[in-house]
Amino acid sequence: MLANAAWFLFGLGALIVGAEVMVRGGAEVAVRLGISPIVIGLTIVSIGTSMPELAVGVVAAGEGSGALAVGNIAGTNVVNVLLILGLSAALVPLTLQSRTIRFELPIMAAAALLLWTLAADGVLTRLDGAILVACAFVYTVAVIWSARRESHAVVEEFAAELVAEYATEEVGAVATKGHRTSINVAMTLGGIAVVVLGADWLVDGAVGMARQFGVSDALIGLTIVAIGTSAPELVTTIISTIRGDRDIAIGNLIGSSIYNILLILGVTCLVPAQGLNLPSSLVTIDLPVMVAVALLCIPIFISGRRVTRVEGALMVAAYAAYLILLLTVRT
Repeated sequence: MLANAAWFLFGLGALIVGAEVMVRGGAEVAVRLGISPIVIGLTIVSIGTSMPELAVGVVAAGEGSGALAVGNIAGTNVVNVLLILGLSAALVPLTLQSRTIRFELPIMAAAALLLWTLAADGVLTRLDGAILVACAFVYTVAVIWSARRESHAVVEEFAAELVAEYATEEVGAVATKGHRTSINVAMTLGGIAVVVLGADWLVDGAVGMARQFGVSDALIGLTIVAIGTSAPELVTTIISTIRGDRDIAIGNLIGSSIYNILLILGVTCLVPAQGLNLPSSLVTIDLPVMVAVALLCIPIFISGRRVTRVEGALMVAAYAAYLILLLTVRT
């Protein structure tokens, strides 16, 4: 028991550290290549913060635990919206950017519905994975296209946030020192290696704990793995809330939820030749919950374009109730 818990904690720590190093290095490299800050924020940062979920999913799928991989995605997206976003709004009322309401929010709901539809037969095949990855490509193109149409004020906000978060020397500037770029590339590659290693440890520990407690891999993925891999987003959002600069963090949170479904789970589905076999509870309960949470955001977000403290507290309470229900009914 203690050995499995230790492997899980070591793996989780490696995931968090590796993802942070990778995103910082990747953001710096992108800046030095002349990529605009808003594109970096909406794509590279969102994808980078989803790398723990990708590594966990690929390792789990390769070891025959597709339920853990899918449960992790479903659980992470519920955590992102109900717990992290709700906690942020409960601390300070959250005013939403117009692009979040008109762009990311509908796509997050559509992606959740698409996943539920593909999983309805109890299997996510390689064809399903290819469909999800293709949608991720289309979404990324749409993000880049929309970013180029944003106002100067929004572009400047992303530039300032990128400097604040990743200590970029000069946003938009091309590198003048080759050794600095080499360091950033090394950080990116090293971070990826640490994430992959951490995912292997975490999955081994999580599956071991599931076997010892006699619970399903899906339940482990929905709970401790989902909360663990969401830790970087939780810390970033809370810190941004405290210092009063969280608009971009919230946008990245929703963007990360979209990439979790389309890119991360899509790539995961491509790993095993036989696809990911899902338990009935995941298809009939947990994925519908994820869809319901995504749809629930629509009336909350568009009512005054803000999330009040009361709404945020209710979202956190809803997550606590969901977690208690999971642990009570499924154990």
